[in-house]
Amino acid sequence: MSLRLGDNAPDFTADSTEGKINLYEYLGDSWGILFSHPSDYTPVCTTELGAAAKLKKEFEKRNVKMIALSVDGLEDHKGWVKDINETQGTEVNYPIIADEDHKVSELYDMIHPNADEKATVRSVFIIGPDKKIKLIITYPASTGRNFDELLRVIDSLQLTAYHSVATPVNWKHGEDVVILPAITDAEIPGKFPKGHKEIKPYLRITPQPDL
Repeated sequence: MSLRLGDNAPDFTADSTEGKINLYEYLGDSWGILFSHPSDYTPVCTTELGAAAKLKKEFEKRNVKMIALSVDGLEDHKGWVKDINETQGTEVNYPIIADEDHKVSELYDMIHPNADEKATVRSVFIIGPDKKIKLIITYPASTGRNFDELLRVIDSLQLTAYHSVATPVNWKHGEDVVILPAITDAEIPGKFPKGHKEIKPYLRITPQPDL
């Protein structure tokens, strides 16, 4: 059965380039991003893993731990990491799961048979500290992901998890946000002391509250 937003992220223990890891223990109280790759030694995946490594500090600022996955074996992963480091000018600094038995891929429905019977699609799962799935994005194997967008989404998820706001189209950290419709006009001064602007009764804008 497919996973949906708000579901518990399935726990697992698996071999990785950083040794055997258990998902829940690895994440601890952190947020997590689990992203799959169709196979090792492929061009698009090589660029993605390099980009993720370069952004590790940005993810760490947001208390996010990264885990990659491919259905190839651990020895292939280790050889591939050398290529990634060489070609992308970085050092892969997060675990890559070796999922040869498809255990994790099947838990997370990462193999879409009508696209490819064996390889995983480019799945992304963002997992909250409560171990619930906060975001799911699926890309085809031919399209590389935008990791800047993943950082933007994490900024939104973390902001909206702790404040009574939503983020509008193309929002970026530091920009104005939308007050949730459930918040009454009478509650606004107490919750949003920076003020707000009412465009419509259901569309009320306020500065980002945690800055």
